[in-house]
Amino acid sequence: MAKLHVETTINGQTQEFLCDPNQSMLDVLRDELGLTGTKEGCATGDCGACSVMLDGRLICACLMLGAEAQGKSLETIEGIAGENLHPIQQKFLEHAALQCGICTPGFIVASKALLEKNPDPDESTIRYWLAGNLCRCTGYDKIIRAVQDAAKELAHPA
Repeated sequence: MAKLHVETTINGQTQEFLCDPNQSMLDVLRDELGLTGTKEGCATGDCGACSVMLDGRLICACLMLGAEAQGKSLETIEGIAGENLHPIQQKFLEHAALQCGICTPGFIVASKALLEKNPDPDESTIRYWLAGNLCRCTGYDKIIRAVQDAAKELAHPA
C-alpha cells in the first residue's frame, strides 16, 4: 500500500509526513511526528484521551485518518504551553486535577476548546462539555474546579 504525502500545520508549524491511507491521526502524531502527549485510551472515540483541535474544533484523533489533515490546522497538548504553562495547565496542577496522566492532555485540550468558545461557563456547562473525556482516577470534581479557576484567570489576568 502506497503511503500518502500530507502537508498540514500542527501547533503553528508547517509539517509534512507520510502515512498509510488507513493510519489514524493519533498514530501519525505519536509514531511519525513524535508528539506523544496525545494519548490513546480506547481507540474508539469514547474516552477523549486523544482530544486535539482540528481547525478550532475539538475532535478525537483516534477517529481521524492522518490523510484528512491535508491542508488543515491541528493543535495538540504540545502546542498549548508557550514558555510558561497555559493557565489551564497551571490550574490542573494547583487543583491536583490529575493523577495517572493518561486522560490529562485530552482534558486540557477539551477545556481550552471550551474556554475559547465560552469564556465564562457555569459548572453544568463544563460538565457537559467534558462529558466526552473519561477519567478513572480523579472523580472529576478537581478537574471542574481547575477549569472554573482557569476561566476566572483568563478573564481577569493578574
